[in-house]
Amino acid sequence: MNTITLTRTIDAPPEVVRESIGRTEPFMKASGFDEVTVDDGTLHVANRVGIASIELTLAVVDRPGTVLAYEQREGLFETMRTAYAVRPTAGGTEITATTEFALDVAVVGDVLDSTIIERQRRKELTAQFEWLERACE
Repeated sequence: MNTITLTRTIDAPPEVVRESIGRTEPFMKASGFDEVTVDDGTLHVANRVGIASIELTLAVVDRPGTVLAYEQREGLFETMRTAYAVRPTAGGTEITATTEFALDVAVVGDVLDSTIIERQRRKELTAQFEWLERACE
């Protein structure tokens, strides 16, 4: 299992950060996905990574201590889940995003490897944090 974790402090109260993350469609679009659809607890995302096109169906799940969590239901990963947690700090709100994934080698093969996925996911999470900073101003 591979894990990517990013943390950033945002100069805004926790309730403002939670509310911004709760605007799921723009929050997910902020990651730079080519396509995002939100439908009653199900997220459909598509993105081009290198020469591969990745399409995922994700289910929003309850996960204690998180403001948003989702898991892959359909897609190229053997498993994939992401969770966003917020906590108050003296300087605002700390947000931590963690994605855990295992690649389905039979599907992925030589086209993608975990290094490419990790680099792409860091880029996506960073873009979401940057969007949160603007949305929470």
